[in-house]
Amino acid sequence: MNVEEACEEFLTCLYVERGCAQNTVESYRRDLARYKRFLSERGKESVGAVERLDVEAFVASFAELDYAASTAERALSAVRGMHSFMVEEGMEDKNPTLGVPMPQSPRKLPQVLSIEQARVLMEQPFACTPPAQRDRAILEVLYGCGLRVSELCGLDCAEVFLDEGLLRVLGKGSKERVVPVLGAAGIVMRAYMDTWRPLLQRGHSSTNAVFLNQRGGRLTRQAVHAICEKYGRMVGIERLHPHTLRHSFATHLVEGGADLRVVQELLGHANIATTQIYSHVDRTHIRWEYLSAHPRAHMK
Repeated sequence: MNVEEACEEFLTCLYVERGCAQNTVESYRRDLARYKRFLSERGKESVGAVERLDVEAFVASFAELDYAASTAERALSAVRGMHSFMVEEGMEDKNPTLGVPMPQSPRKLPQVLSIEQARVLMEQPFACTPPAQRDRAILEVLYGCGLRVSELCGLDCAEVFLDEGLLRVLGKGSKERVVPVLGAAGIVMRAYMDTWRPLLQRGHSSTNAVFLNQRGGRLTRQAVHAICEKYGRMVGIERLHPHTLRHSFATHLVEGGADLRVVQELLGHANIATTQIYSHVDRTHIRWEYLSAHPRAHMK
């Protein structure tokens, strides 16, 4: 059967037998028309002549024309559906789409603060009140320790070891890890734990939570989101998300020369592949590292 007839048979089946919406059928029609033109240019007029390499080339053509991976994925779904239909109906013996992988969308880089933005955020004036100093500690710990917002909200006093400069964190899958709380984060955390947290808890029932609301209870994730947005907005950073501070923590570590395996451990990633997204160091940094490290970089 030629490709055009096969496409029409499949589209009719979608609309009449499977009851697909008209918009869905038209979307499939456009993708299959593109596929038919592509095969015709390769001299493939019959479905039986189509090979897996033809399908792979069709998928690759989207990338060559800078189409989004989602567009290629949708087109491949239509092509797979047509070839599967032909085999199921006994009109063809082989399905050339078997084993053809779906195109992968490039992983979106997370939003990251610059080092200067992080400095301005942390060094802005904070009122000398228990809530404001709690908020300061929250920002410092999110950026200085790379915690997830759920880990920060779940942190208990028994898991804070400021003399050793450590926090014990319960991460995803109830996996424990130990992260350092040093430098500015350690200083601000000690002031919060010694001075400001007792004031937030005063007159309320006892709780083990580190970060408290003004009623002495455990702070919620929604409250932490609001805190980040509030203080970000005050220094010109719109819609600052707690996870942005975690991303910034990891990115700035990598840019500063930290080993990716160490960053993986600090973030609590089970797989190094998850951590590799943070290796997107800026080009200026790469150039500086090259010039400072390569023995022949300065030869003219």
